[in-house]
Amino acid sequence: MPVAQVSGLTVKYGNKVAVQDLSCEVPEGCVGLLGPNGAGKTTLIKALLGFVPAASGTGSVLGHDIKSEPLQIRMEVGLMPELDCHIPGLSAVEYVAYAGELSGMPRSHAIRRAHEVLDYCALGEARYRNLETYSTGMKQRAKLAQALVHGPKLLFLDEPTNGLDPEGRDEMLELIRDISHDKNVNVIVSSHLLPDIEKTCDYVIVMQQGTVRRQESVSGIRAVSATQWDVELREAVERFGEALSSVGGSVLHSVSNFYRIEMSASEVPASLRIFEAAQASGAQIRSLRAAQRSLEEAFMEAIQ
Repeated sequence: MPVAQVSGLTVKYGNKVAVQDLSCEVPEGCVGLLGPNGAGKTTLIKALLGFVPAASGTGSVLGHDIKSEPLQIRMEVGLMPELDCHIPGLSAVEYVAYAGELSGMPRSHAIRRAHEVLDYCALGEARYRNLETYSTGMKQRAKLAQALVHGPKLLFLDEPTNGLDPEGRDEMLELIRDISHDKNVNVIVSSHLLPDIEKTCDYVIVMQQGTVRRQESVSGIRAVSATQWDVELREAVERFGEALSSVGGSVLHSVSNFYRIEMSASEVPASLRIFEAAQASGAQIRSLRAAQRSLEEAFMEAIQ
């Protein structure tokens, strides 16, 4: 069962169309909502949560209709928005517990859960400090904690690594992966940063100009023709390309000692023919694997 699905969804801000006739299904697991700034990712999240009305189309989240049951949806999901949502004057414990109470938790339960999720988000020692004294990385983790406090079935993370330095970014991505893969919480990560999606997500939905351009597993979107191979030689050998030609292969491109090659169909396995070409040319193969495109290549292909 998909955790969310929309059909023919259109969302407008006045005369401006932000999402146009969009249809997609969000499977269980960790899903990346990928697209450049202005692609409509945040608007789609707002529509799924009932924050902005749909001009047309239908949708559901966790089996609840986005038009008639928005409050029920918001009680069962967690949201880490892109913009700061902190309340000045509150400590982290008070802030996270308040978010729990807004989700319907009794105060005593909300406070206990606030301590637990702040420890999980590595803010245990700073839990009694006011939020305005936090660094950017700490504020991002506090936003994550308030999204987790009520034990949501689905988590929306909108640009979760915004403003973070490399170390803080790695820590946030590790948390996201742990939440989705070890804590079994469904997660939707909205980002324009391909490395963030690649490190955390198993499935990706590519958006551009308010529409879905592609949706597929990360492994599927990175796959290329089964006839293409990536070869790393111990060192570049000029005669390797000539030897490949004699066994039905060709070099598509190469950088130093790394080669992307294509092999023709044959009864003899491609890997065996590649080793034959290496032996004939005096090259030594360090690694050989079926070719994969980078997520960046697949993304650019989808939006163009």
